[in-house]
Amino acid sequence: MKSFPITIDSVRKAYGSFVALDDVSLDIRAGEFLTLLGPSGSGKTTMLMALAGFVRPDRGKLLLGDRDITRLAPNKRDIGIVFQNYALFPHMNVLANVEYPLALRKTPKAEARQRALGALARVKLEGLSERNIAALSGGQRQRVALARAIVFEPRVMLMDEPLSALDKNLRETMQHEIRRLHDDLGVTTIYVTHDQREALTMSDRVAVMNSGRIEQIDPPQRIYDRPSTRFVAEFMGEANIMAPGAVRKIGGADASRETLVIRAESFHMDAKLVGQDGVALEGTLRAKAFRGENWLLTLALDGGQEVLASIPATLAAGCAELVTGQRVTAYAPAEKVHALPGAGA
Repeated sequence: MKSFPITIDSVRKAYGSFVALDDVSLDIRAGEFLTLLGPSGSGKTTMLMALAGFVRPDRGKLLLGDRDITRLAPNKRDIGIVFQNYALFPHMNVLANVEYPLALRKTPKAEARQRALGALARVKLEGLSERNIAALSGGQRQRVALARAIVFEPRVMLMDEPLSALDKNLRETMQHEIRRLHDDLGVTTIYVTHDQREALTMSDRVAVMNSGRIEQIDPPQRIYDRPSTRFVAEFMGEANIMAPGAVRKIGGADASRETLVIRAESFHMDAKLVGQDGVALEGTLRAKAFRGENWLLTLALDGGQEVLASIPATLAAGCAELVTGQRVTAYAPAEKVHALPGAGA
């Protein structure tokens, strides 16, 4: 399939006094897998529906390649969509569901049958073409929805939380399947989710949305390790936002004068694992919990702030013996300490 870039230019959408999209601008590269990530009400699904043609922006432009699609009807955009509830037709079998977009485009029946069977093979459902939709598992229905979305070779794929109804193990399997399908087809893909791990696992880049705006857009590792705003830092994983003076540098008495982000899993209990360029903080143990792969400690600093420290079980010797009320020192390496931009002393 040929891939196309997408340009979102100053798009705004309001419903009365509620601003769903607040002058959003974004360039999506041809063949890219980009995820719109954010909490409910952040604008991510509204943005996806605007690209699909089901929501008309109040102002701004949407370009597919060099083609303005802002006011183009949904069926004229050549965009494949996988909805959260799959939107399959229960009265049709698997093959008929996949053939349906081709029937709308008046594709000859023999060609439509061949292309539909090819799409089912891509999603590993070759032997289920005659099965009723009601007889499928959740994962199989999701694959049918994917096959239906790719069968007409769309210019762009849009996915609106397609894995939210699946259990954890199947969800993780389908994350890899969707990414594999994307890599095989090379089609530009925009994926919506509120699940941080899903976004980090699948994406080339992640756009974190909040209150109708994009807070940060970057590759997954940079989003996680180098958040550009407090919202991104707190939304992505277990982040501690450390006020100026809350931590000290190892080997010296100097306290940091910046607002720092230190993720819970960056801490160690042994200073030798951190080195002389790291930081240390001391607090009173408020709570501890064994989570299998790690111990989660809650420390109360002298200034009143609570800090989460997630210590890997393989490096957590002594954690089981800690008691609440005990003074504990935690350490983090310098490369895992991030100064929050624009949030100094």
